[in-house]
This record gives sequence, structure tokens and C-alpha cells, in this order.
Amino acid sequence: MSSEHSRSSDPFGAALDLAIDSLRSAVAALDVPNPVVVVDGRSGAGKTSLVRQLVRRWPGGAPVQLVALDSLYPGWDGLDDGVRLAREHVLQPHAQGILGVWRRWDWDVNAPAEAHVVAPELPLIVEGAGALCPSTAGLADVSVWLDSPEDSRRARALARDGETYRPHWERWARQEVVHVDRDDPRSLATHVFSLP
Repeated sequence: MSSEHSRSSDPFGAALDLAIDSLRSAVAALDVPNPVVVVDGRSGAGKTSLVRQLVRRWPGGAPVQLVALDSLYPGWDGLDDGVRLAREHVLQPHAQGILGVWRRWDWDVNAPAEAHVVAPELPLIVEGAGALCPSTAGLADVSVWLDSPEDSRRARALARDGETYRPHWERWARQEVVHVDRDDPRSLATHVFSLP
């Protein structure tokens, strides 16, 4: 682990650093100019923390496109639809070498909002619950499953999103359980990390 990023008094930060170091090595070892990383895990597992740091510490410092499924899910019952949108409008176009265009979901008005472009010549990270499934795994050069205890996940998710998320925690968790049971994302991942 890099001493520059070590946080020995912070077990979550230390585990995150180890995961990022491993992913940086995996990306650097790829022989492609525009690698794709897909990161999955249940709500609060640490996906956002991981990808934000990975973007900052990307090998070679190249510009990286980050698409968070939180921006695509069409509402609190939209886990599967968000994954489908990411596959059809982000991952598949990138794999085909064509421009991808996706629309942000505006949670306040419960409707699609502005469009965003994904350039096929740049590296891409897609992260979110449900992101790693049989229809997306083959579109990733590096795929990640994050594990974390439920109490830790819930505490992080509610600290992040507060009272907005609290009434929907169980509703969302049921969709995650369906995804995990149906798709077995852990078995599809090239990298599995456990965060406290």
C-alpha cells in the first residue's frame, strides 16, 4: 500500500487504498487505450468512494469518464432499468467505438433531464448497484464487486443521503437482493474487495 494514501487509523480508508492500488495495477497492465471498469456493490458498500479516488489516481493521469448509475435509475423502483440504460447508451456504444449519449434522471421532478455524451476514445468507469450482470460483464475490461457488512453500508448510505433515502432503504434493498440472487455479480467480477 502506498504510504502516501495510507490511513492506518481508518480501516475503511486503508481497505479502500488497497483496492485502488490493485485496480490501478490491473488497469495499467491492460493493453488498451480506453479501458472500461465496471464497479458493482450494494448501497453504501463504498462504490462512490472507490471510483472517485480511482479517477483521481488513474494510471498515466488520462482523463476518465465516470457514469454513476444513480444518475440513470428512473426512480426508486428503477434498478434494472438503470442498468439497461447504462448498457444500451453507455457501455455498448463505447465497445462499438461510437459516441454514447445518456440522459440524467432528475429525482426532484421524476423525469429525464439533460443529455450527456460518452466518448469512445476515452477510458470509462461505470458504477452502481446492479452494474455487473451477465449482459454487462463482457463489456468491461476490469469488473469489481464490493462487499461490506449491512450495518456499515446502511450507516454510510444514510450519512450520504440522509432522510431522503431512509424511507426507501428496504424498497431499494429488495431490488439489490433480486440482482445478487439472479446475476451473481461476485462470480462475474475480476476483482472482489471487502470493505469494513
